[in-house]
Amino acid sequence: METEQQHIRKWRLILGGHQQEGTQFELTENDLKVDRTLEALYDSDRNGGLGASSPNVSRWLGDIRTFFPSSVVQVMQQDALKRLNLTQMLFEKEMLENVEPDVHLVATLMTLSRVIPDKTKDTARQVVRKVVDQLVRKLAEPTRQAITGSLNRSIRNTRPRHHEINWGATILKNLKHYQPEYKTIIPENRVGYGHKRSSLKDVILCLDQSGSMGSSVVYSGIFGSVMASIPAIKTKMVVFDTAVADLTEELTDPVELLFGVQLGGGTDINAALTYCQQIATRPTDTVLVLITDLYEGGNANEMRRRAVELVASGVQLVVLLALNDDGAPSYDHRHAQFLADLGVPVFACTPDKFPDLMAAALTKQDIGLWAAKEDLILKR
Repeated sequence: METEQQHIRKWRLILGGHQQEGTQFELTENDLKVDRTLEALYDSDRNGGLGASSPNVSRWLGDIRTFFPSSVVQVMQQDALKRLNLTQMLFEKEMLENVEPDVHLVATLMTLSRVIPDKTKDTARQVVRKVVDQLVRKLAEPTRQAITGSLNRSIRNTRPRHHEINWGATILKNLKHYQPEYKTIIPENRVGYGHKRSSLKDVILCLDQSGSMGSSVVYSGIFGSVMASIPAIKTKMVVFDTAVADLTEELTDPVELLFGVQLGGGTDINAALTYCQQIATRPTDTVLVLITDLYEGGNANEMRRRAVELVASGVQLVVLLALNDDGAPSYDHRHAQFLADLGVPVFACTPDKFPDLMAAALTKQDIGLWAAKEDLILKR
């Protein structure tokens, strides 16, 4: 249990030690360093903050990594970028080397990708690569297992090859053929998964690259790259603002894909859906995941008409208002309600749920029921 002195110490660090803070608590030498680090950011309007010089920023970045855990460091870095307008620090190689990499930082670098100086671009790519590699290690295997497992189990095979045998189902089906003297089962009737044909299903990830969608774009790019490596599905990646770009060819390298995204600008969902409609050559075998906050800057009526046409053609349309861990997203409620009334699932999804979402969509499960079961907020 926290002692009274520890409790007062925390309040002293929170309040900052100015005349009205009232704790009268004496900090240790190490706590004073922590206090100065916090003061540089959160009392910057009174004390001058970090200043414009690179050494000050570099020293501060090092200090917060020393005094605080990574999760807190990431929050403070984001606060520094917003409160002190320190975006310029990412243009300095030395600064970027000291930053704690995370998804939000990658989104910031994507926003700045067109203006980052040449001398810093390699370092920026290294930062993005580090975050991407971490996320791929975390997300790749669950994604492959969920998708390939669901597809293979959706098509039964009564004459499976050895590598296609569903051993659990085969053993259950042949228990009556158990041979006590050999302590084994004779598998007279083999049960197999479906043949692993290429491109059983098509997936189109359609990403809104407006500035508010930054972390969603990062996760979408990584999931897209992982799914592109699964032979049973054909994955396409489309990004849009007021223009539409097909980044499918970049799916083999998620870092290059993310640097191909230009966050910011307007939004033309109608144009994006029009393009997706053109490339959905097998509508009844296509899952279209539209990731957007639905704030349409183009022709809203045409956007709605395009959604109606896609659903009528047999495309399974799923709208994700966000694909991140950032909490409840802001979105256009009118368009969300229209799509929900059309029977299109509309909700925000966290990255850990996305593999199972895709597995459910690819096997044509009721996504509304799936989302409700997973306690995801579904627009109705």
